[in-house]
Amino acid sequence: MNDPLADRVPLLSVILPASNEEALIGACLGAVLATDWSAPFEVVVVANGCRDRTVSVARAMAPDFAARGCALRVLDLAAGGKLGALNAGDAAARADVRVYLDADVILGRRVLPELHAALDAAAPRYASGTVRIPRPETLASRAYARIYTQVPFMTHGVPGCGLFATNAAGRARWGDWPDIISDDTFVRLNFAPGERHEVAAAYDWPLVEGWSNLVRVRRRQDIGVREVAKLYPELMRNDDKPAFPIRRKIALALRDPLGFAVYAGVALLVRLTPGQAADWSRGR
Repeated sequence: MNDPLADRVPLLSVILPASNEEALIGACLGAVLATDWSAPFEVVVVANGCRDRTVSVARAMAPDFAARGCALRVLDLAAGGKLGALNAGDAAARADVRVYLDADVILGRRVLPELHAALDAAAPRYASGTVRIPRPETLASRAYARIYTQVPFMTHGVPGCGLFATNAAGRARWGDWPDIISDDTFVRLNFAPGERHEVAAAYDWPLVEGWSNLVRVRRRQDIGVREVAKLYPELMRNDDKPAFPIRRKIALALRDPLGFAVYAGVALLVRLTPGQAADWSRGR
């Protein structure tokens, strides 16, 4: 049976790697479906190594996307791994503008059209939305979030947590996705600060819940950043993250002693017990 959307060239491709995301994929795709934009776009879900209902949940939403003139395709890869999923998604995507989305992210209704507008240029560009962190459920994560939202990485530049996008010229800066931990750091640092654009439209990116998960994810993040610096030292010239001066830390500690104690405690424990990065997981 012919696909009536196959000949309709999308203006934007959303690539969504998903591994055992049965509990999250429906809400994520539902937010994409609710996008306030009449232009054609496509979504490529790349299920990888799934042992749950991720594939069936995602495929069940294809008629809803078709009804609004957009294509939803679900690739079912036997092997797990986010980088392999990203490569498969890129190979399947048809649009020049690529949006890379994590399955736990909830997009605002204007994120996709604003990303497309920001990336509609011949020069290389990178873009993301304005990140919001929903109120965590656990005390430790709530305390951590209060400080994390105020650190230089989050307040300066375009962090791209769980969501980043490039145009064709930007995506041409690397070939296949390298086998690294921190794909978001790698992509962000492929662009100079002046090439990165944050759009006003917001999206929700949740923190993991609980002390042990905060430590595990923070350890993985730190290892991933060090890995990029080691393997791609030339990219570090694009790292514009400001310093976190001691006077700023003291001010945060005085204003929110519990929040700072949790944030600093997680960072200190990771530094004292660096360990190794386990396979990527959100800890939910």
